[in-house]
Amino acid sequence: MLRIWKKGSALATFAIVVGGLLAGSGLLGAAEPPPSLYKRLGGFDAIAAVTDDFFARLAGDPSLARFFGGLSKDSLGKFREHVVEQICYATGGPCVYTGRDMKTAHAGLGVTEAEWNVTVKHFIASLDKFKMGAKEKDDLVTLVASLKKDIVEKP
Repeated sequence: MLRIWKKGSALATFAIVVGGLLAGSGLLGAAEPPPSLYKRLGGFDAIAAVTDDFFARLAGDPSLARFFGGLSKDSLGKFREHVVEQICYATGGPCVYTGRDMKTAHAGLGVTEAEWNVTVKHFIASLDKFKMGAKEKDDLVTLVASLKKDIVEKP
């Protein structure tokens, strides 16, 4: 027996509600948004691990020693915390960046183009160490490169 649903009937209302729930859940083929860069990077722990390796490389490079001399363990810890927060936030993660903007944070340091390039080389080496995917690496390096204009003060 074929039953025809009339607009406003209880059965029609039920069908609309169930259809809406299925569509909202993605079960009817609704496309899910792509994962954020934060998730593609592996989340907070992966960002923190890359940052720790990156900091060790920076601190061990004699050409960058002037940026790390005289910093206490606490100051280095806060610096690390800000970098992790900033990457987490900028890649779509749940973190809140509490540090200063890059122009203010680097004003007067006289960061040169050569120092920037060495820093980027170390950053890429850290990403490579953790076998970062090519797309994720490109996306993250592009994000970091956008900060150059606010960091580099001297050619």
